[in-house]
Amino acid sequence: MSFPLLTATAALPAVGAIATAAVPAERRTAAKWLALLVSLGTLVLGAVQLVRFEPGGDRYQLTESHAWIKDFGVRYELGVDGIGVALIALTALLIPFIIVAGWHDADPSPSSQLRSSRGGPKETENYRWRPTQGFFALILAVEAMVVLSFEATDVFLFYILFEAMLIPMYFLIGGFGDRAHEHGDEAAATQRSYAAVKFLLYNLVGGLLMLAAVIGLYVVAGTFSLDEIAAARASGSLDMATNTERLLFLGFFFAFAVKAPLWPLHTWLPNAMGEATAPVAVLITAVVDKVGTFAMLRFCLQLFPEASKWATPVIMVLAVISIIYGALLAVGQRDIKRLVAYASISHFGFIVMGIFAMTTQGQSGATLYMVNHGISTAALMLVAGFLISRRGSRLIADYGGVQKVAPLLAGTFLVGGLATLSLPGLAPFISEFLVLVGTFSRYPAIGVIATLGIVLAALYVLVLYQRTMTGPVKAGVQGLPDLKVRELLVVAPLIALLVFLGVYPKPLTDIVNPAVQHTMSDVHKKDPKPVVEAAQ
Repeated sequence: MSFPLLTATAALPAVGAIATAAVPAERRTAAKWLALLVSLGTLVLGAVQLVRFEPGGDRYQLTESHAWIKDFGVRYELGVDGIGVALIALTALLIPFIIVAGWHDADPSPSSQLRSSRGGPKETENYRWRPTQGFFALILAVEAMVVLSFEATDVFLFYILFEAMLIPMYFLIGGFGDRAHEHGDEAAATQRSYAAVKFLLYNLVGGLLMLAAVIGLYVVAGTFSLDEIAAARASGSLDMATNTERLLFLGFFFAFAVKAPLWPLHTWLPNAMGEATAPVAVLITAVVDKVGTFAMLRFCLQLFPEASKWATPVIMVLAVISIIYGALLAVGQRDIKRLVAYASISHFGFIVMGIFAMTTQGQSGATLYMVNHGISTAALMLVAGFLISRRGSRLIADYGGVQKVAPLLAGTFLVGGLATLSLPGLAPFISEFLVLVGTFSRYPAIGVIATLGIVLAALYVLVLYQRTMTGPVKAGVQGLPDLKVRELLVVAPLIALLVFLGVYPKPLTDIVNPAVQHTMSDVHKKDPKPVVEAAQ
């Protein structure tokens, strides 16, 4: 039997999470190194998947299939297409950077250490004492579930993973909040708890609707297997009634739109990213939220092609509202992390718009956008986290003149910001360009309106940089240390990757494009022919 590469890629961080949590309490440093080594091992397995994947081969490759719950027809089925393998590579790449960036985020705070030395309680209210082992174990647990969700080709297996990843994320948001609000602030714990509960409730409601749709799909199709459902459709033995298909589609899409997040189901994201540590905020928007947009491609379009086309006009309107709304609110933010959160809502609007434009350029651009947005947001948010940890404040007004005292920090912050506004030469540019071209060729009015998001992105990024990094040095910024070696090891590779993929995106497009062709075939769509007026 061949080596189960897909299972191993997800099992390694799962086993690593258990091992990290089991490290003795006094061995915090050992737990950190163990988590980092496990994440690097997962990165190696993700790279092996990329190497072994053949873009011109079968749609789903490296497949595994085993009986799981026979009485209900549930199987442990895995397989990756070009979109899945690219997002697995993104996840495996970002987790080591997240771990290194959060190296000290779960260390006991000085206040808790002082109380402990005086005989006070070691674990206190407001999460001031942070169990380091638990923090890194939860990150690895999220990685395992996200990777396996990108691999799952059984609908029920995917649903289990889709919901299960909410549990570790809830504890990461509520239990390990941003230390910028520490120092005895009782309201900070309340805000973290509120953000964590809001995240959980929104996603649970979406998950419950999806569960009803999953059960309905089984009643109609008699199986949870994507391959079997596709084969039944091709042979004509599966013919869903129009209203049934639309209801099932809505159940799936609602859950994915919450996760994505798409307006008006987005309001949990600014709270969650604002109250979480910067590495956890990256985990949310660069890794976990990609499961929602990925699932729209894999499940919504493949399982319910006619309903997807039926819902497209409304979804395109919601997507363009997300683009403009998120960008406008980012312009008005006074909190650095919430600004990045609203910018991400705008970017996810571009991704959804590209998916439902039903064009090759749009869907290729949307898939590239998922990868490039993950890298650019990680670069910007992690540098912002380094800045916030030095000053102890998330408010833009508390900064000024940082580039004079910490030029490396300011320079990397600028590059991350320029990538966020999709500057030509950096990776997100080609993604946004393809999405807009693909959208304009089928929905020109929406494509034109969406370009306003580019203008607003330039506004909120450049104003943020001007207010924080330029001008006179403010009192609280004087003596701010520049990036340390550990922090440079986090940021430099991300910036190098943004430049490389911005100049030479071909390795990624070669993997993604064949999968997009399969998706276009699922919905029986072809690219519209360009209209060229005959020369007189």
